[in-house]
Order: sequence, then C-alpha cells, then structure tokens
Amino acid sequence: MAKINRQTKTMDGNNAVGHVSYAFTDVAAIYPITPSSVMADDVDKYAAAGRENLFGQQVKVTEMQSEAGAAGAVHGSLMAGALTTTFTASQGLLLMIPNIYKMAGEFLPGVIHVSARTLASHALSIFGDHQDIYACRQTGSAMLCSNNPQECMDLGAVAHLAAIEGKMPFIHFFDGFRTSHELQKINVWDYEDLRDITNWDAVEEFRSNALNPEHPSTRGTAQNDDIFFQAREASNTHYNKLAGVVKNCMDKVNGKLGTDYKPFNYYGAEDAENVIIAMGSGCETIEEVIDYLNANGKKVGLIKVRLYRPFVAQYLLDVMPKTVKKVSVLDRTKEPGSIGEPLYLDILAALKDSDFSQIPVYSGRYGLSSKDTTPADFIAVYKNMESETPKKLFTIGIVDDVTELSLESNEKIDTTPKGTTSCKFWGLGADGTVGANKNSIKIIGDNTDMYAQGYFAYDSKKSGGLTVSHLRFGKSPIKSTYYVNHADFVACHNPSYVDKYDIVKDLKKGGIFLLNCGWSVEELSKHLPNKMKKYIALNDIKFYTIDGIKIGKEIGLGGRINTVLQSAFFKLTGIIEPEKAVKLMKEAAKKSYGRKGEKIVNMNYEAIDRGCLLYTSDAADEEDSVDLGGRRIIKKKKKKK
Repeated sequence: MAKINRQTKTMDGNNAVGHVSYAFTDVAAIYPITPSSVMADDVDKYAAAGRENLFGQQVKVTEMQSEAGAAGAVHGSLMAGALTTTFTASQGLLLMIPNIYKMAGEFLPGVIHVSARTLASHALSIFGDHQDIYACRQTGSAMLCSNNPQECMDLGAVAHLAAIEGKMPFIHFFDGFRTSHELQKINVWDYEDLRDITNWDAVEEFRSNALNPEHPSTRGTAQNDDIFFQAREASNTHYNKLAGVVKNCMDKVNGKLGTDYKPFNYYGAEDAENVIIAMGSGCETIEEVIDYLNANGKKVGLIKVRLYRPFVAQYLLDVMPKTVKKVSVLDRTKEPGSIGEPLYLDILAALKDSDFSQIPVYSGRYGLSSKDTTPADFIAVYKNMESETPKKLFTIGIVDDVTELSLESNEKIDTTPKGTTSCKFWGLGADGTVGANKNSIKIIGDNTDMYAQGYFAYDSKKSGGLTVSHLRFGKSPIKSTYYVNHADFVACHNPSYVDKYDIVKDLKKGGIFLLNCGWSVEELSKHLPNKMKKYIALNDIKFYTIDGIKIGKEIGLGGRINTVLQSAFFKLTGIIEPEKAVKLMKEAAKKSYGRKGEKIVNMNYEAIDRGCLLYTSDAADEEDSVDLGGRRIIKKKKKKK
C-alpha cells in the first residue's frame, strides 16, 4: 500500500480525537468533564456544521445528565445497531464501569476516549495520571494508549477499527492535559483514507445483529450457577483473537502512513542493557533522554506499551533486547496496599518462564496529578539500574522525605534537539496570554516548515490564577513533554510576579526577557529583585520592557494586552520574518475577532502594529533607556576599561 500524504494542522490531543472519532461515530452520548470536554465539544460543532461521517450522516450528539447516563446511552445505542462513542475522564469514567462490563460481556464495539486524569483521594485534582484507566483494567474492555497528539490521531483510528472488527469495546486513553491539551503540528486523517481501511463486512454484521422487533432476540438474561461460569469462559476465544485484530488494524494504518505501530514498540540501542517500560506521554521525554545518553556512550532503551488490554506477553518479549540486564517499570499511578503497581505486576507475570525471567525488575512511580517529570528524573532511573545498590521501589519527580523512596535528580541538562527555540510566558488567568500563545503556535505550525509545541500550565482556579505557557519551535520533531527549563525567551505579562516567582531562572545565557510594565528606569531599579538583576547581568540577558496596559488603553482594548505582547514576541524572537509575522497575526486577529465587528478588528490591527515597533540605541557605553510609542529597551551598562 502506497504511503499517503496528509494535510498538516496544529491541534491538541483532544482535537485530534474529536476529528478521527467523528468519522466512525453514528451516535455520541456525552457529558463534559475536565480535561475531556473539548473532544465532545468538537464532535458537537462538526455535527452542527453538517460534517458527514464515513456513513454519509451527521453524528447524533446527545448530552446526558451524568457520565453514568452517558454510558447507559452508549450501551443502549450499541444494542440498537448504532456505532456509539463517548468521551470522559476521572470519576466520570468510574461511573461508566458497570456499563463497560455489560458492553464487554455482550461484545459491543463502543469506544470510550479518555483523557486520563487523577482520581479524588485525599484531595481532588483536575490534572492527569493513570489512576482512572487502571481502575477499568478488569472490565473486559480493550485498552489502547497514545503518547502524543499525533498518536491520538493515528491510534484513535485503530481503536475504532479494532472495536468494529474485534467486536469489543475499547478504552482509548492518553494523558490528561499533557497530551489532551498539548498543541502539536500533526498529520490529519482524510476520511476517504479511513474508509479504505474500514472492515465494511464487520460494520454490516454489527448492524444486522441490532435489536429489531422484526427479528426479535433475547439479550441481557439472568443466569444461575449451572451455566454462568461456562458462558463466561466461552468469551476466551474472543480475547485470544483480539490482540491479533488490533495488530492487523495497526498494520493497515502503518501501510497507509509508513509508521511502525505495534502492541509494544521498542526505542533505543539494539544492545541495550538497561530498559524502561512505560506508557503515556512520559515515553516522549524518555526517548529524548535515550538519544542523549546513547550519544554519550550508554546502552539504554525503552519499551512503549500501546495495547495494555488484552496484555499479550509474547508481543512484549518479541521487542525486548536480548542483551537486557535490568528493567525498570514506570507506573503513573498509586495503588495503596498493593504488592506492586499494575503495569509492574503485568510485566513480572509476562517475564516469568521466559528467557528474561532472571532479570531484576524495579518499580517506579511518577507524574501523579501531572507532576512535571524532567529528563533528569528519567536519567536518575537509568542511573539507579547502574547502581550497585539500586532502589527496587522508587519515585521520581518529587523529594520524598517521609518514606525516602525518591531518586535524586540534581542534574540540569538540556536534551532538546539543537535548533529548538524554547519560550516561556508568565500570565494571569483570563488575561488573554494563553489564547495569544495558542494563536502563535498555530501561526508558526500552519505557516512554516517548523515543528511546533505548546503546553499551558494552569492554576486550578483558572480565571485569575497563574498561567505559564511553554512553547517550543524547531526543525526537528519535539518530544519534550515537560516544562520549558532552558528558555531562549521569557515574557512576564504581569509585573506583580517579579518578586513572587523566579521568572528568569530558566533563561539561557544571552536569552531574551520581556517584561510588561509601566515602570521607568528608576522604578525598575527599585522594583526588580536584586537576585533577578544579578542573573540578568551575569548571563548577558537581553532585557526589554513594554507598557502593554498603556498601549491597550490608548487603543481602546483596556486590559486585553495579549495582541500587543504577541506582536512583541514575534518581533523579538524573529522566528518568522517580521513583515510576514504581522500579516499572519492580522489574519489570525480577523479570524478570532471578526464576529465582534470591524472596530474590534481594527483595534487589534493597531495593537499588532504598536507591539512590533521596537527601537534600539547605539549608545553602548552607558545604560540607555529609549521610550518611544510605549516601547522601552533597557541595556546593561558596560564597564569602562
């Protein structure tokens, strides 16, 4: 099968799933819950706009009154012969568990897309880990994992294709926020290509088995002890075939795309001695770490778990390097009281009685509630395997001073590919910073040949809380699923942050710092902490200020300064040629604000023009302040020889 060329578009994991799931869906029964709501919202928008699925129809979208109701609607709709999809997370997924048991027991091909999220325990958290999906591993549903937005697009299709062909419900999951809300430039399915790889005989068979008064059948019976056990065991044949069905669907996708998706994928040195096994967005950072370590003489690798249920040991063993000496299994969950975390126990069982049965296997926990996990943390895992006294049970990304399970990770290394520009923006929830940065990512991703990544760290209060935007651009694929900690550009959009947070600590030597404030040179000297001034001086930081509030008020935008600061960002970084950047920003402004009238659009045009008016001075032997059009550049005073 010839490899197809797909259109590229900048979107997040939720957008990718919304696009691909719509193609295979007759009915979407939904109930919103963070961070999955965008998927359902996209499907609803597509249906309202008249988009047709593979069956030539608009999707019927029904919003229920709870996730339990949505799951019941999915179950009933499947029984009636409609391919049905839902989207959920966290406690919402737990409310669906009773119906997932029923769908699996009745071999119904529903798909539940899950942006995996923390479960409320000692406290509620809206952020991401794998606690919710692990709570479903016993239901009988197949479980398929995506690690990044591109995989959400590609493996989202596999979930639907395999559900139809394998006659089994699928939970397709990916990390809440880290993948669901991470913007990436990805390749997008054309529905005609999906049509080519759909098993239409299986679709017809599913529809012909629907409940119908014209040919009635008995479903949902009650069974007693005389036959229940035997009937339950009879399902073994379906599960024995299911992994092969998934592999076949992956092969169809691989044939179309030139990819190499497998139930388990290996990445790293062919002769690796120390191997991590994990699933989810952390695998992206581990790959980056592997490239760094192997380039420096190490022999390390990673096994990415894609098909978690059914878990087929042979597929795992097929990709395990023969040279492996030690294995560390990383779980993004915590099951108090268990002898081990879920994936760790599965790996132990899979290696038993194999050629690898004598290899030490260590267990690690990481990333609960979206806890940032850096390259240094994963390097610590590999170092632990090299140690003469390794910790057999450990945590990374935190300092555990209670039970002392944490591994030390003091290194501050930069593993991003050369040529990657990393940027960090400190904003206030609802001040427009995040929206402007999303526009910036799309402008760069959709109008250049560069790869682009955007991730937005929110305070759970959202509006009025701290937001930190992490943007990366470059000529190489970006796998950095962690906060920017080696920045080329940092912007602080709220001057009150300068003495609350260490804003500039992540700036590289010679980097750019943009501060939005109305302070004079004398006031800057007074308000900036000495620690910040020292860092700027010692690291040759190019320091700029802009009075966005003043410009916004003069234009009539009030406190909505995001367009002004976006324009300044493009001018200072030079990622796109300035005139082209202005043109693209104005096109984006018209698209964003066109519905609000020409006056608002023109205000944003002026904000773009004002924001990119930069003035510099040739005076280099003394501190210089130029204040033109609300724009000010501060230069360090040079020491006289």
